[in-house]
Amino acid sequence: MATARSSDPVTPLWRAAQVFRLLSCLYALGFQVAVNADLARPALAWALCAVLLGFSVACAVAYVRGFGRRPAWVIAELVVVVALMCSNRIVASAQWAADNQTWPTTLWATNPTISAALLFGPVGGMAAGIAVMATNFAVKNYFTLDMSHNATLIIEIALGLAIGMAAQTARRAHEDLQRAIRLSVAVEERERLSRHVHDGVIQVLALVSKRGREIGGDAAELADLAGEQERVLRRLVASAELPRDGDATTVDIRTLLTRRQDDRVSVSLPATPVPLLRHAADELDAAVGNALDNVRSHAGPDARAFVLLEDLGDAVTVSVRDDGVGIPAGRLDEAVEQGHVGISKSIVGRLASLGGSAHLSTDVGAGTEWELTVPRAEQRRG
Repeated sequence: MATARSSDPVTPLWRAAQVFRLLSCLYALGFQVAVNADLARPALAWALCAVLLGFSVACAVAYVRGFGRRPAWVIAELVVVVALMCSNRIVASAQWAADNQTWPTTLWATNPTISAALLFGPVGGMAAGIAVMATNFAVKNYFTLDMSHNATLIIEIALGLAIGMAAQTARRAHEDLQRAIRLSVAVEERERLSRHVHDGVIQVLALVSKRGREIGGDAAELADLAGEQERVLRRLVASAELPRDGDATTVDIRTLLTRRQDDRVSVSLPATPVPLLRHAADELDAAVGNALDNVRSHAGPDARAFVLLEDLGDAVTVSVRDDGVGIPAGRLDEAVEQGHVGISKSIVGRLASLGGSAHLSTDVGAGTEWELTVPRAEQRRG
């Protein structure tokens, strides 16, 4: 019971409602003391007042402890309150009823409106308020909407609406919080498993693949199998880490670059997340993809590429290096003059649009190296 009570987001409102119940009971008791001599059956009125106080205590205990926060209990409270209000016809004369508020006071009769609003929401609260006020008018034998003399009906309905909306908002906020907590726990668990797989299984497979190729012979076939399984696991880890929400504003760039790894591309990443704005991350990843495409197309059939990600705090840098044939001096300028602007647009242009830079270092026989930098400060200003 304690666990269920603590998980109820409306618990503070239920407790506050019982403070109101206490004050309304004191008011009803004072009213009874003041008017008892004027009632037609004062002894009966005192007996009913004792019922009122006992029932109020029972409701307060039930709602505070939690076992009374059920439709049956709230409906029973409304029925008891209506019955006590109807006893006004028995304990008081018709003239007294016309000149005074309904016994045992409209203030105390508001309690079921509050309880219904907390349990059923604004609609239930307003319905209970209307039921209470309808009983009040029936007992007094008149109905009026003269707001200049009596606005009790509107106040009762507004109270049920306001408290019901507050309870409804509390429940929705609690659900959103629980959903966020579950998502956070799931993300942490995925990251833990990813680190475990990356630090253990993937590294072992990479070592088997490398040593198998070095040994050659039958071990080369084992190396190919290990390399294939390594690539499959890396893609699986990367897909598990990718954001599920397509509208997320930031992306861990590691999850995008990991997918670039294969038997000819090695990717080295920091152990901690490297967040970037989604657009910047997508553009940087695309530039890396273009650089790797150039390695496959121009660096030579046996060339390997190495991708290194660095988080510099105010900037993120990705280095893409290969051990291929390199590019002769002046070849890039010559390609631009011939109309081949793939590098300038797909790599340099992408980084320039982010306020970053792309620097190429190359020489014949020395391979090529791209250094791609995206400043975080430039993203914030954009």
